[in-house]
Amino acid sequence: MPSWIGAVILPLLGLLLSLPAGADVKARSCGEVRQAYGAKGFSLADIPYQEIAGEHLRICPQEYTCCTTEMEDKLSQQSKLEFENLVEETSHFVRTTFVSRHKKFDEFFRELLENAEKSLNDMFVRTYGMLYMQNSEVFQDLFAELKRYYTGGNVNLEEMLNDFWARLLERMFQLINPQYHFSEDYLECVSKYTDQLKPFGDVPRKLKIQVTRAFIAARTFVQGLTVGREVANRVSKVSPTPGCIRALMKMLYCPYCRGLPTVRSCNNYCLNVMKGCLANQADLDTEWNLFIDAMLLVAERLEGPFNIESVMDPIDVKISEAIMNMQENSMQVSAKVFQGCGQPKPAPALRSARSAPENFNTRFRPYNPEERPTTAAGTSLDRLVTDIKEKLKLSKKVWSALPYTICKDESVTAGTSNEEECWNGHSKARYLPEIMNDGLTNQINNPEVDVDITRPDTFIRQQIMALRVMTNKLKNAYNGNDVNFQDTSDESSGSGSGSGCMDDVCPTEFEFVTTEAPPVDPDRREVDSSAAQRGHSLLSWCLTGIVLALQRLSR
Repeated sequence: MPSWIGAVILPLLGLLLSLPAGADVKARSCGEVRQAYGAKGFSLADIPYQEIAGEHLRICPQEYTCCTTEMEDKLSQQSKLEFENLVEETSHFVRTTFVSRHKKFDEFFRELLENAEKSLNDMFVRTYGMLYMQNSEVFQDLFAELKRYYTGGNVNLEEMLNDFWARLLERMFQLINPQYHFSEDYLECVSKYTDQLKPFGDVPRKLKIQVTRAFIAARTFVQGLTVGREVANRVSKVSPTPGCIRALMKMLYCPYCRGLPTVRSCNNYCLNVMKGCLANQADLDTEWNLFIDAMLLVAERLEGPFNIESVMDPIDVKISEAIMNMQENSMQVSAKVFQGCGQPKPAPALRSARSAPENFNTRFRPYNPEERPTTAAGTSLDRLVTDIKEKLKLSKKVWSALPYTICKDESVTAGTSNEEECWNGHSKARYLPEIMNDGLTNQINNPEVDVDITRPDTFIRQQIMALRVMTNKLKNAYNGNDVNFQDTSDESSGSGSGSGCMDDVCPTEFEFVTTEAPPVDPDRREVDSSAAQRGHSLLSWCLTGIVLALQRLSR
């Protein structure tokens, strides 16, 4: 080879070898990158017209590049914002499910209580007239306590219902015995005979079981929707770590710096980045799934025999039936009470001579389900429960599925069918590393995101604990126990707001059978009860006769 050729070739080879690896001899245009960068809303003053040396880059490959330091910083922040939006959009379904269904159920239950109270008031005004209106606070207090319990008040349902029946017995005992004057001590003695004499028949026992189980299930279910809503809203607002932000920038925008703005990341590459960035969220999945299972269990209670709608709709009829039972057995009940509590003092002459009020209205009609309007914006509990069960089932495993859902987005990845023409973090080529498993501890060898597996996210751990507490409450509600009272009562006493019945013995229908009052001994009937029977005023006989006649007609 002539010496002059060597003198020309050797310097050229040296120049080529001195160029950065992978660089073209002639710098490429950044026109396509400028267009894509400007479309993001950034100023084109930041971006060069042609590739420049990339030694200044901190995240992307330090090769010839279309990115300045300012561009890398801005695109890094852009990748963080886009990731946060992707997580919010991907979790939108589960968040809206809990927000909208909580609103629906809460509206429904509140309106159900309002309608039940209005229905009872209307019926009792028509049926009992002034007698009811003069004692209406007993019933108003019942509904006020039911509403207070539903909205989270510290109400023991069993004790509250027992107090209602005791107060009702005291009021009715005075009405059917107006010829006597009863002191507070005497009335307290009367109330002690509630369980022994069963003046209201079997209505209080069965209604207690139904109301208690129904309200425990309804309140706990709405509380579960509240917790699910709060957890979903909080977890969907992610705060990516510095290591995550670096990985996001490298995946989403380093293609810009390499002059490849239209190339999307490889699917498996995206999965590893997302699994690293959402490692703590994935750890929520186990407790979330248990929570969803418990919600589905309580939803079954809302459909079953303890359906709050079927308990509250006819509650006016049931209470009225209990009052009829009391009226039918008034003489036996009075005789037994006089025997146990002593003969009361006669009332002043003016009071004992009173007869039935002229405005006593007896237009009682049997319950007709077709007359009941649907509540809560024209829906029914069955429809609400069917809808929420479908939505709850779809929300299982939502947090561990986030990486897969995000990486299906065609604006993020090139898809599973384009594994050769995708961005692998360095160039447009196949991504070779294996996919990591879910959860924090499995990210120890994540090739894309630096994850400290020894420091779990305390915020996520708080959500896990909230779910765990709520799941426990839901399981207790499914079994008919109110944990608020179960935790504070004497365990050996069996007190609380539970029904105390097992599934196989709890009533599945609303049967109300009148229990006969204990018979009076025939040998003592004339001696012990004759004075009481003679003392019954016209009011007592009118009430008993009219109600008995109406009961027969209604059958």
